[in-house]
Amino acid sequence: MRRNVNVSLLDGEDGGVGPGDWVLIHVGFALSKVDEEEAQATLELLRGMGSDFEEAIEELKESVIG
Repeated sequence: MRRNVNVSLLDGEDGGVGPGDWVLIHVGFALSKVDEEEAQATLELLRGMGSDFEEAIEELKESVIG
């Protein structure tokens, strides 16, 4: 999934973030950098929580953050 995200909160943290990095996003802001394994594990956890979250994941995929 690709979207525009404000990464200014992570400036200076371990060299900041760049294209291809995985980040934890909340309300359009990158809060922390995570590795791909952690990102995939989190996604699997959310998928396993049930159909209510599957709908939320689909809505997230269709959302646009600018």
